[in-house]
Amino acid sequence: MANTPQAKKRIRRNTNRAEINGARISRIRSFVKRVETAIEGGDKDAAKAALLSAQPELARGVARGVLHKNTASRKMSRLTKRVAAL
Repeated sequence: MANTPQAKKRIRRNTNRAEINGARISRIRSFVKRVETAIEGGDKDAAKAALLSAQPELARGVARGVLHKNTASRKMSRLTKRVAAL
C-alpha cells in the first residue's frame, strides 16, 4: 500500500489514465472492426470509407501513446492491402 502522498496521487492518476486509455483502445478497435466487417461483406466502397475513418484513429492512438507506432503502421498496411484486394 502506498504511504507517501506522492504515491497515493500516482495510484489515483494511474487508475484514471487506465480508464481513459482503455476507452481509446476500445474506440480504435471499433473503427478497425468496421473496416473488417465491410471487407467480409465484400462492400469495397464501405470498406474504403471505413478505412479512411480508421486511419486517423490509429494515428491518434499513436500520438496519445496507447499504441506503438509500428503496431498502428502494420494494422493500417494490412487493412489497406485487404481493401485493395476486394
